[in-house]
Amino acid sequence: MESRPLILKLDITGNPTSWINHEEAIRLYASDRVVTSLGTETFLFRGGTNAITRQRSFIEVGSIILTRGRSKIYQHGDEFVPHLTNRALFRRDGHLCLYCGEQFKHAELTRDHIVPMSRGGSDNWENVVTACFRCNNQKGNQTPEEWGGRKLLAVPYVPNKAEYLFLQNRRIIADQQEFLMARFRKGSVLADRFD
Repeated sequence: MESRPLILKLDITGNPTSWINHEEAIRLYASDRVVTSLGTETFLFRGGTNAITRQRSFIEVGSIILTRGRSKIYQHGDEFVPHLTNRALFRRDGHLCLYCGEQFKHAELTRDHIVPMSRGGSDNWENVVTACFRCNNQKGNQTPEEWGGRKLLAVPYVPNKAEYLFLQNRRIIADQQEFLMARFRKGSVLADRFD
């Protein structure tokens, strides 16, 4: 059985907050927490049959839903900093080793700290890049400059919320992709890669 695409959940201000499965989306509809559907795609879910009317229940769920309430992410002045995972990092960097420029499968990649943690570097989006095992091992406990004056092929950056949601989901449908890409930061490399 093929899994269903995830639903993109927005807060009342129209900001994307998370991916939810269809069961959670149906619960939001049933509890009157959905204001409207913004996506062009819809999914029809059938329920049980009413014993009295003999009519089968159904609910139509949009691929992008605007929900009541405002996300805490957008209530504070602090900029959103997503959780750093290898999966999102490798997708951010296009599965490329940012030292040799070759593309690899997920299992063939590592997280490299530009300034090694043993030398005071931090484990954050701006200090990590995708690297193949060979380059990571050769670089060792050095900075790129110390490792033969190497230059990174791309500048590491912190994805905004829309970019991060895009990186999290491998099965984004067209209307969701269009919605998220419209919220990418100006000059986003993700927009160039997937446009």
